[in-house]
Amino acid sequence: MPGGLVRVAMIGQKGYPPVHGGIERHVAELAARLPAHGFAVDIYSRPHYSALDGETGLPGVAVRRVGSIPTKHLDAISHTVACTLDVLRRPAPIVHYHALGPGLLAGIPRWFGRRRTVVTVHGLDWQREKWGPVARGVLRLGEVASAGLPDRTIVVSRALAEHYRNAHGRQARYIPNGIDVPPEADDGAAQGAERRLLLGISSPYVLFVARLVPEKGCHLLLEAWRRLPEPRHLAHQLVIAGDAGFTDSYAARLREEAPEGSVFTGYVHGPDLAALYDGADVMVLPSTLEGLSISLLEAMGHGRCCLVSDIPPNVEAGGGCVATFRSGDAVDLTRELAVLLNDAPRRGRLGRAAREHVRGAYDWDRVAAETAALYRELLAADPKSI
Repeated sequence: MPGGLVRVAMIGQKGYPPVHGGIERHVAELAARLPAHGFAVDIYSRPHYSALDGETGLPGVAVRRVGSIPTKHLDAISHTVACTLDVLRRPAPIVHYHALGPGLLAGIPRWFGRRRTVVTVHGLDWQREKWGPVARGVLRLGEVASAGLPDRTIVVSRALAEHYRNAHGRQARYIPNGIDVPPEADDGAAQGAERRLLLGISSPYVLFVARLVPEKGCHLLLEAWRRLPEPRHLAHQLVIAGDAGFTDSYAARLREEAPEGSVFTGYVHGPDLAALYDGADVMVLPSTLEGLSISLLEAMGHGRCCLVSDIPPNVEAGGGCVATFRSGDAVDLTRELAVLLNDAPRRGRLGRAAREHVRGAYDWDRVAAETAALYRELLAADPKSI
């Protein structure tokens, strides 16, 4: 391989740079680090996601734009089919799929190209509320396929590893998401404050960061917010960072129902997102379904007090350093949020503990090293594939 790097094709993410979701961030962080471990990375991208095609500016990392049918039900699978056919004619000994739907095709490079294949399961996608019966059935098949078709299955949480062990008898490899813990920031730093003003934030605020899809629970947060005692509405803004993912009607309803003064920023990343984390009094993640939330890890890495639903992946990620409420219970969310907003010392304690927890438990350098080690295992089992 050129430069001595073994090429890996990443399929299943929307593309690069990582703007819209956790899988995209996961792939981007891996790609930035894998060349140091001997692996070049091709990131397959959908044309409507990014205009970038070719070299990224990072050594050993390239983007390949391949077409898809950009509808809710066909976008991901049509793109995966096109990428899988494309990769068969390229020198990539390892094909790494991300998510259940793309994992349906993990057998094709093995059977027809003698490639080694990996599927990373970021969550049980068939549980997402946006899918109808047919799509749910297909994604359930994707779960079965992710356990049986690839050479290796990776899961991003211990809860998912237990599920694969119990449901499929598959010993999936646990390799979580990571986080780069930033330097401690002064919440009132001029640059961060200026960015927040440009986004329409002029007072203390509670932050939600996720795609605007039902399983992320933004509607539950709005319901809880309406239940808060009236003075709290005057003291804090509600800031919602994210946008629709083929869920335009749901996102429109959220905007209609949001209280006056709420700020919808749309997708935010880079310094603007960092500024949002740094200034938030509380970050709320009311999701009913997760694999491992990168936005939660990021907020914790910024030393934020986080209030999360008590589903196992959130509790696992929180490591005892987050506040929780009963999943799906708006009354309990209201109660816990009101307590936190009235207890600044507790918010500070939780934020400091959260920062130290993710610094030790979730590290992108370690994630990349463990992924590279898995790749080397596969190549050692079949050195002719290099």
